Amino acid sequence: MKERIARDLLSIGAVFFRPDEPFTWASGIKSPVYCDNRLTLTAPEVRDDVENGLAALIREYYPGAEVLMGTSTAGIAHAAITGHLLHLPMGYVRSGSKDHGRQNRIEGKLKPGEKVVVVEDLISTGGSVLEVVDALREAGAEVLGIVSIFTYGMKKGLERLAAAGVENHSLTDFDCIARVAAAEGYIRQEDVERLLHFRDNPADEGWIGGKA
Repeated sequence: MKERIARDLLSIGAVFFRPDEPFTWASGIKSPVYCDNRLTLTAPEVRDDVENGLAALIREYYPGAEVLMGTSTAGIAHAAITGHLLHLPMGYVRSGSKDHGRQNRIEGKLKPGEKVVVVEDLISTGGSVLEVVDALREAGAEVLGIVSIFTYGMKKGLERLAAAGVENHSLTDFDCIARVAAAEGYIRQEDVERLLHFRDNPADEGWIGGKA
């Protein structure tokens, strides 16, 4: 599963490595990878792998799920398609409450005590997905956990999830994609160590320029 999804994401440029010309995140951190899993929605074969994979994760790890809740905005479509496959209701959580109408933050019907799985496209430091978890818990939901397409596996993200008492299961991860990218010729084999150096400490730019 991990390697198949890694190949899928690389093949459509949803995960794109550029270790010699790093991207700059909004936080200012230099990154050797750009990730846009929205591209899976316009690639039907890859989309099938992703949505069936997410459904399989939910069946395996969260068989008691009653509702799926997507993160806004990238997780919404994935929650909808996966919910259709599993014949489960779905909704989504806004990044903030609406300033009009009913001023909802959670869209879709959610009853207190319902067992919810959060659907996310990617996890880095975990901050945004945990805001969704908090909002659902405040609304009385029992959050069983998270499923996501891709995770960086960063220490900060892992620690935040552990502290919040919530687990995540991803279709693939940074380590797997780096290995597959090297094997498939997207990057050089010697770049893998540099990429893992970034994963271990994103604030340390020692990996830039061929250093590790």
